[in-house]
Parts: sequence; C-alpha cells; structure tokens
Amino acid sequence: MNNDYILQCRDLSKSFGGRWALAGINIDIAPGRIVGLLGPNGSGKTTFIKIANGLIVPNMGSIKIAGSEPGPLTKNIVSYLPDVDYLPNYMNVQQLVSMFDDFYKDFNKEKAFGMLKNLDIEPNLMLKTLSKGTKEKVQLILAMSREARLYMLDEPIGGVDPAARDYILNTIINNYSENASVIISTHLISDIEQILDDVIFIRDGRILLCQSVDDIRAKEGKSVDEYFREVFSYVR
Repeated sequence: MNNDYILQCRDLSKSFGGRWALAGINIDIAPGRIVGLLGPNGSGKTTFIKIANGLIVPNMGSIKIAGSEPGPLTKNIVSYLPDVDYLPNYMNVQQLVSMFDDFYKDFNKEKAFGMLKNLDIEPNLMLKTLSKGTKEKVQLILAMSREARLYMLDEPIGGVDPAARDYILNTIINNYSENASVIISTHLISDIEQILDDVIFIRDGRILLCQSVDDIRAKEGKSVDEYFREVFSYVR
C-alpha cells in the first residue's frame, strides 16, 4: 500500500450471519480531502467506519491508516464520531471537555469551549438534560476539537435541526488542518454536498463509485444529490 494516502483498503470484506455487510471494497483517501461516504441505510457505511476504528475485525482484506492497521497507533491520529450517543450522562459538558483533554494529547480545550459558546451551550449543563440535537452538537464539538489526521464522522447532522446545520458544516470545514482528511457518512446528501471534495457511493457492501464532486458536476451536469438519486434508482 502507498503511504501517501491517509487511508487505504484492499478487498475489505465483513459478514454477519452469512450476509456480507462489506464485499471486497477498495478505497484510497488522500490527505486534505473531505469525503462523503454515501448510501442508503444498511449499505455498509457504519461497518466500514467501525472496522477503520478497530471496533470490529474484517473477515478478509486489509485496511491501513497512515500505513498502520487499526489499533493503538491509529487511535492517536483518528477522531471518531459514532452514530449513537456514547458519552456518560452523569457528567456535565465541562467535565466531558476535561475528560477529552486528559485522554487525547491532540485535544484543543480552548477550541472546544469556543465552539460551545458559539452554539450557546453552557458548560455547566448535565448531558442527561440536553436534547438529542444538542447532545449531537456536543459530541461533534468534542470530535472536531482534536488536531487529528483523520476525522471519521458517522451521521454527524442526523439529529441536528436545519437551522444549526450550516454552523455544524462550517465547524467541520474550519476545524481540521489542510493536511488532514474527513470522512462523513450520511444520507443527507444535499445538506453536506457544498463541503465535499470527493464522494463514495456504497450499496449492499459494494462500492458503486469513487469520484470527485467536480468530476460528477462536469461529466454528468448534475449535483451529487441528483446523481446519487439517478444511480440508486437503477440499483435493486
């Protein structure tokens, strides 16, 4: 594999109960790119992200992040936002910031408090008292306050109200370095299309397309959202 890429996988496959959640996928992601991992529910997006974060092990194939297999080394350079609530409800927001600051050497505490202030989230609020959308904002702020080389965000705006989505997207754009990459898994394509450099279309664990957003618009004369709808309308 080529160490010039932040993430590469070859023939990556994973099955659950005899069904292939991922079936021989090949992906190359270069530094400095924002990549949309796009597909319907059950297409394999979350399985791929979990494998990349070492939470589950593939049946076949390989995956490397900055040249290393998922493990302790990669956890130091990957900031992962899962698609479920995972933070302890008994803590307040300030305690969560301190916990991340203690746990991750690359965590920027000042950046986290700045983003909380911009979203009017009081640090003394208990997590269990927050709405689902506000919890998701806190989780995203914590993930984006790391100075990581790769951010993997699984449905980061799924429960966020439309009025806050532009701020959330600007948070993603403005809080990663030009040498880092971002992978965003979502089904809300029209909402995130404006910030994407590349897209990966995935269906039933298979990659249908890996292409730059500019190429899609130039060759197809369509937005990514329009092209996605067209491609997936023919897939059964």
